[in-house]
Amino acid sequence: QVHLVESGGGLVQPGGSLRLSCAASGTIFTIYTMGWYRQAPGKQRELVALTTSTGTTTYKDSVKGRFTLSSDNVKMTVDLQMNSLKPEDTAVYYCNAAGATTGRASFHSWGQGTQVTVSS
Repeated sequence: QVHLVESGGGLVQPGGSLRLSCAASGTIFTIYTMGWYRQAPGKQRELVALTTSTGTTTYKDSVKGRFTLSSDNVKMTVDLQMNSLKPEDTAVYYCNAAGATTGRASFHSWGQGTQVTVSS
C-alpha cells in the first residue's frame, strides 16, 4: 500500500509565497510520476506540476515562471514552491504519485489534500 503525506498550504496574501511538500511511503518499488494537482470549488481537478522518473517536468501554463517543482527520488518526496500567488491559485492541492509496488503491481495514489487560499 502506498501513502502520500502532504504538508504546507494555508492562507497568504496576493503576491506571497507558500511551499507544499509531499512524501511517499509504503511498498514502493519505483515511482514513474509524482506531482501536484489542484481543485477549486465548482471546478474539475487539474494538473499543476508533474515530474517523471526521466527528469521531465510539466507545468500548467498559468503557473509557469511562478511555481517550481523539486523532487528527491531517494527520499520519494516532491515539493512545490509557489511564488507570486494570485487569488485564482486558491484551491485544494493534492499530491499524486504513480508507479509500481514491490509486488510489481501498479499504483496511482492521492494525498488527502491541503488548502491554499490566496486572499487579502
